Amino acid sequence: MDRVRRKNPLIHCITNDVVTNFTANGLLAVGAAPVMTANHEEVAEMAQTADGLLLNTGTLTPYQHEAMRIAGRAANEHQTPVVLDPVAVGATSYRTRVVREIFDEVKVDAIRGNGGEIAALIGMQADMHGVEGKSDMLPETLAKEAANVLETVVCVTGEVDAVSDGERTFLIKNGHAWLSRVVGTGCLLGAIVSAYIVSKENNEDTVRTATDALAQYGLAAEDAFACSKTYGIGTFQQHFLDALGLLNDDHSYGKTNVQEV
Repeated sequence: MDRVRRKNPLIHCITNDVVTNFTANGLLAVGAAPVMTANHEEVAEMAQTADGLLLNTGTLTPYQHEAMRIAGRAANEHQTPVVLDPVAVGATSYRTRVVREIFDEVKVDAIRGNGGEIAALIGMQADMHGVEGKSDMLPETLAKEAANVLETVVCVTGEVDAVSDGERTFLIKNGHAWLSRVVGTGCLLGAIVSAYIVSKENNEDTVRTATDALAQYGLAAEDAFACSKTYGIGTFQQHFLDALGLLNDDHSYGKTNVQEV
């Protein structure tokens, strides 16, 4: 978190219409700088100058699909890290096909999704209910399996989160159930994973950096719930942005609940 604030990385987000404002504010809260554009005339240039690129398929359209292809190729050419958030992959055949096309064409440094999305992405059984999904597999098993199949870092989020690169796998037990009652918290997490990855030191593994992102994000949710539990989820959303802005490495030291498995 402290390195993110020192670097102030520019994260280019091609994300869904529902969460644009919340994602931008959340990135600002952790010390990153957001830019939100899917304009075909500028996405390649933006992806080249940004520190990180987020591709989020929440409100997927053919126009946005093409923007992701253009930006993703430009990011790869300039070695800009790419995070893919395959929202609702598996819910429809169109969405599943397009997400797989993006993944096949663009080198992705990390993927963040719920259990159903990650399972569907690798062709396994998934229970999708709109943008929500789950898998019968343990999150750590699913994360490791998907990381090996997709050959990238995979973040599986849910009641318990898991992050794996196929060799090292971490379980994260920070967080709160109210995160699932506020639209956009999962989408924002994908953007914050991007901010953490591009701010890591040269000798750090992406899998460990992504794990830190999920753990500190979950800790912010715990802090937000403590301040808002007597009010409700609207207040929780406000306090969650506050908690992200107040969070630092000293504050989170010893409070994150992470286990390598």
